[in-house]
Amino acid sequence: MAELTVKKVTLAGLDPNDPPYSSCSEDGDTVINSGYIFLHVKNEHTEDWVVTVNSITPCNQGYDHDAVVSVPAGEERMIGPFERGRFNDASGKLTITYSGVTNLKIAAIEVKP
Repeated sequence: MAELTVKKVTLAGLDPNDPPYSSCSEDGDTVINSGYIFLHVKNEHTEDWVVTVNSITPCNQGYDHDAVVSVPAGEERMIGPFERGRFNDASGKLTITYSGVTNLKIAAIEVKP
C-alpha cells in the first residue's frame, strides 16, 4: 500500500492541476485523515472502476458499511469528507481499495475551514 500525499486548499489557492495525482496501487492506498479530506479520482480507462474506503466502526445508524463509489469510464469523482471516528484506523489513516487500477489516478485534498 502506498501512502498518498495530502494537498491543502488555502486562501492563496491551489492549482487544480497541481495535486499530485498518483496511480492507484493494486494493493490499495492509505492517507492521513483530518476529517477534512476528500479524494479526487480520475478514471482514464474504458471500464468502470469501484473505489472503496473501509469503514472501521458503525455509522450513526449502527451499520458498519464502507463508502463504495463507482467511477465510470472516462469520468471523475470527488469522494468525502470522511468522519474520523468512523473511517480512521488506529494510525489515523483511511484505507482505500479499488476494483481495478488501470489508468485510475487519485489525489487526496484537504479543505479545512
